[in-house]
Order: sequence, then C-alpha cells, then structure tokens
Amino acid sequence: MELWDVYDANRQPVGRKHPRGTPMRSGDYHLTAFVWIFNQKGQLLLTKRSPQKMAFPNFWALTGGAVLSGEDSLHAACREVLEETGIFAFASEFLPIDTYKRKNCFCDLYFLQKDVPLSRLKLQPGETCDARWVSRREFEEMIAHKEIADPDVQCYHQLGAKTAPYFR
Repeated sequence: MELWDVYDANRQPVGRKHPRGTPMRSGDYHLTAFVWIFNQKGQLLLTKRSPQKMAFPNFWALTGGAVLSGEDSLHAACREVLEETGIFAFASEFLPIDTYKRKNCFCDLYFLQKDVPLSRLKLQPGETCDARWVSRREFEEMIAHKEIADPDVQCYHQLGAKTAPYFR
C-alpha cells in the first residue's frame, strides 16, 4: 500500500500518513512532483497515460506523481522519471521551477534537460503506454484537441513564460 505524508494548508507536516486511493480529510494535503523534460531542440517529452489508469486514461501527460511517505519532492521527481520513462537523472540535474496548491495537494514542478531517443525509453506498464517529443506549437494543438490531461494544461498556464527558455 502506497502511503503519503500529510501536510496542512501551510505545507507543514501534521505527523500522519495517508493511504493512496482513500479520500483525504478536509484541510489535509499531500505532495506531488511533476517534471517537464526538454531536449536540446526545445521539445517537451510527453507520455501517454495507460488505458488502465483511473484518472485521465489515454491522455498525454507530464512525468510525475505522488511523493511517497518519507520522500521529498526532488527525490520523488527522480524516481517518477526513472519509473515512467527509464530515464536516469541525478537530483542535481533537476531545476525547481514552481510550486502551487491544488484541491488537496502541493504540486512541485521541475525542469530537466535530457536528450534521449524515444527508442531508449522504458515505459512503465500500467502507467505509460507511449511517448513523444513535441514542440510548443504541437503541445498547444494537443491542448486544443483535448489530448493533454487537464492538470497538465492548468500547469502549463500556471507556468506561462517560465517555459520560454526551454520550450520552442
């Protein structure tokens, strides 16, 4: 069973753990970490969520997920990138870019620059079923066609110009 540490609305630990898949108490939060992986061409790596996923099956999405109990968001970002894509990256390669609060979680966002051919990715069965590199124009077209998971669309709008130096 996956456990999360519980935080209050000010991101202070409350000393409890929460089992994934069960409703959180009102006023409780957990942490998530999402990674925008860019290549040198200024393209973004997207993975397609498995059809077995409960939330946003078959949608294209960023790499990331919940921070496990005892883990910090940076190490969760490293773990999620490795699990979902097979890409190994040192913690020092991740650039913390933003944090925002959603309904019941704090979302930490990171940028990572890696040039990895799609043929070298190792997708995680049950999590991801496809991957592609996209330009900013392609990403925005995918948003218009409702192919991107809604939380990632919100994240893109939240970041605004912060993606400009990396995403062309």
